[in-house]
Amino acid sequence: MLMKNLRHIGIFIVAALLLSGCGVSKIKEISLTSMGIKYIVPTSSRTMDAKLILGIDNPARNISVQDIAGTIFYDQKPIANFITGNLELEGKTLQDYELSCSVTLADGVSLLDILVIAAKGSLEDLTADVDVQAVLRKNGIPRKPWSFKGLTFNSFSQ
Repeated sequence: MLMKNLRHIGIFIVAALLLSGCGVSKIKEISLTSMGIKYIVPTSSRTMDAKLILGIDNPARNISVQDIAGTIFYDQKPIANFITGNLELEGKTLQDYELSCSVTLADGVSLLDILVIAAKGSLEDLTADVDVQAVLRKNGIPRKPWSFKGLTFNSFSQ
C-alpha cells in the first residue's frame, strides 16, 4: 500500500515537472525591449505613483505577471523601492504595456535628491534589482520567481 501511494506521488511529481517545463525555453526568451515613464505623481513626501510603459517581446504563451517588486539604486546606493500591479502578457507578441507602480523612497533619500538625479539627465548610474512572480495562464502553474540583479537603465529609451 505504501509503495503504491509513493508511486502515485512520484507520477504526480513527474507530471507536474513536465507541465511546468512546457515552454520553458520560450519563457527564458522573454525580453524587455524598451522602458519609459508615462507619468509620476507624488502622493506624499516619501511616496509616489507612476505609470510605466514597457515594451515586451514575449515569444512564449500567455503569462499573468502577478507581482513585480524591486529596488532602484543610484551609484550603488538604494534610492527607492517599488511594487507594481498585475500585468497580462499576450503570447507570441511584441507590444507596449502600461504598468501602474507605487514607489517609496529609501531611508535617507528625499524628493530633492530624486530631482537632483533627474536633473542630470542621465540614467547611466541607475540600476535596479527586480523580483517577478508569474503564472502561465493556460494551466495556472506558478513559475519559480525570476530575480534580476543590477539591471541598467541607460540602454532603454522611449
